[in-house]
Amino acid sequence: MKWHQLVAFAPAALFFLLFLISFLRDRRKLRNGVYLFFTLVFFAAGALLVLASVSQSAAAALLYIGLALIPVSGLALGIFLIFNGFTMLRREGRRLANLLSLLAGIGIIAFVPLQFLVALIDWQPLTIAAEVVTGVLGYVSVLFLCFLLYAVVYGRIRSRRGVDFIVVLGAGLLDGSRVPPLLASRLDRARRVFDAHRRRGRDPVLITSGGQGPDEDVPEARAMADYLVAGGAPAERVLLEDQSRTTTENLTFSGALMRERRDDYRCVIVTNNFHVLRAALLARKTKVNGQVIGSPTAWYFWPSAILREFIAIFVEHRIFNGTVCGLITLSVVLDAV
Repeated sequence: MKWHQLVAFAPAALFFLLFLISFLRDRRKLRNGVYLFFTLVFFAAGALLVLASVSQSAAAALLYIGLALIPVSGLALGIFLIFNGFTMLRREGRRLANLLSLLAGIGIIAFVPLQFLVALIDWQPLTIAAEVVTGVLGYVSVLFLCFLLYAVVYGRIRSRRGVDFIVVLGAGLLDGSRVPPLLASRLDRARRVFDAHRRRGRDPVLITSGGQGPDEDVPEARAMADYLVAGGAPAERVLLEDQSRTTTENLTFSGALMRERRDDYRCVIVTNNFHVLRAALLARKTKVNGQVIGSPTAWYFWPSAILREFIAIFVEHRIFNGTVCGLITLSVVLDAV
């Protein structure tokens, strides 16, 4: 490969370097996903430019295929999300959180017909509104792809370093005191990690984190601890954090417990795989010295859950995201007048 062909990969190399620097400093940053996403985008663009220097017809064909796959993939995704939405409603009940994949699927399928309808009406205020929506959706879609990409990458990372504590995040109880399957998967994963560390000669403490909800007979932490002990975990190695109501409080209060026992502690935090990246971002925000690992989640639950996680992160950064969306709106309006 000649030097001028290598130059085509310079933007990808720059973003990959930014990714490495940011990742090595702290892997619990959402910007890592942004750097990684643009690394892949510019690498694909560079590869296309190199191919064009060899065969323009082959590069054009590949470009057209890629462009054609965008609407096809969007249609397939929309159909999948609609079917997944009905599955969620059937298995998990009619709650707003369970409607997310269904609503997203309907929105994707309806986007093109609605754009066509706006073009037929040809009324400037409606056209401007449609362009604003398209621009904002484009921005949100790129953010979602960055989030999804890094959520998968972060969830695949494994650390062999020893830990002093294993924190299990609560997830609600059934019938007031019973551990549901979603929470059981977290506890089972924590127990496997605990056993693996003991085999290597360490003796970490398990922390079950979760307060008592209004419809619960006992704190989540108590039911979680009982589940672990019933599964063979030593009762003296299980510590309860039973005051928290949110993930932020889970981490804040668990962090305080760990610092009371050891200033230079290191921990691992266990949650479900769809929740891993957001929990990692919150662990960094609350200054908890630990990485996050995930436990399996039922396939049908994952799409709605990952959408919920993305919405939560988007709202947590509402000032920045609101500013960007405002600038997109302003740009479209100024361009139209």
